[in-house]
Amino acid sequence: MSSLLTDTDVAGESTIVWLEDIAPLEYVRQAVHTTPYRVGKPPFDGLGRLVGYAELSSTVKRDPETSLFHRRVFYLVPHDRDSEPCGDYRTGSPGEAVDPLTVAARRAGVKTDRSQGRAITPARAGA
Repeated sequence: MSSLLTDTDVAGESTIVWLEDIAPLEYVRQAVHTTPYRVGKPPFDGLGRLVGYAELSSTVKRDPETSLFHRRVFYLVPHDRDSEPCGDYRTGSPGEAVDPLTVAARRAGVKTDRSQGRAITPARAGA
């Protein structure tokens, strides 16, 4: 499944769990990972840090080919804007990135001026 998600792709979600305060994060990367459970913190062996994840409703079925669930995770890598404000993503953002303030269960989230580095936010004011 693509990291560029639509609301249809996330229709089975029941809640989003954030592991840290998203207010200062101008964007997060979103991707779909396969996990053995509908709820709880999923295993994450990505390159960066897990910022949040989706939990699924009890009606969501396992993938018949893998017997796993498809769940959305939100993460950041070391060269993202939150860690390197003057780095590669000083403006713009990765293709799979969305403004975390636009994310909700069953809502994929979108890019905004904030996620693209075109808005002055408290995090950028000090950069």
